[in-house]
Formats: sequence, C-alpha cells, structure tokens
Amino acid sequence: QVQLVESGGGLVQAGGSLRLSCAASGRTFSMYSMGWFRQVPGKEREFVVAIGLSGDNTYYTDSVKGRFTISRDNAKNTVYLQMNSLKPEDTAVYYCAAQWGSSYYSPSRYNYWGQGTQVTVSS
Repeated sequence: QVQLVESGGGLVQAGGSLRLSCAASGRTFSMYSMGWFRQVPGKEREFVVAIGLSGDNTYYTDSVKGRFTISRDNAKNTVYLQMNSLKPEDTAVYYCAAQWGSSYYSPSRYNYWGQGTQVTVSS
C-alpha cells in the first residue's frame, strides 16, 4: 500500500512557476513508476508527465514539453513537478499517481493516487 500526498499548488500569474511535490509513504517507492495527471471539471483526467523507476526515463505530453520537468528523489520518497512558463490552460487539479508497471499514459494503469492539488493560472 502506498499513500501519496501532493503539495505546492496555488495561484500564479501567467508566465510564472510552481513546483509540485508528491510525498509517498512506504519503503518501496523506488519500485513504482510515477506520473502526474490533471483534471478540470467536466473533462477526463489528462496525462501530463511520467518518470521511470530510476528517473532516467521521462515522458511528457506535448503541451508541456519544454515547460514542465519531472524528477524524483528515491531517498526522500518524493517526486517533483517543476512547472515554468505557466499558461491559463494549465489550470487544473493536479494528481500524483504510482504504478508497478510502465504503461505511463493511461490513468487506469496506475495503482495509487493522491488527493490532488489545485493549480490556478491567471491571465
């Protein structure tokens, strides 16, 4: 069992930056691939970015490439999402998720989810 707790969301102006953190409980964090998803009301949860076990492999949705960076610190059981050059369309609830496998893009393949953190980008 893994519990995930996100933090770092908030209100920021367009062009600004935020850093999200996701802290995981348990001693097996390094065995999970990690992903970030986002969701706005009335829409499906959307893949944003994922990272493999060691952190060497990362995967980004096209709309955030060059602006967002995912990283992980297995010693701290934490995954980070650095978000730069934020746009109003990035406004959403951001969720951290963990999975045993490597099917990064589909929410249904993730085993554990955090409660989400709101990111609001004003124009």
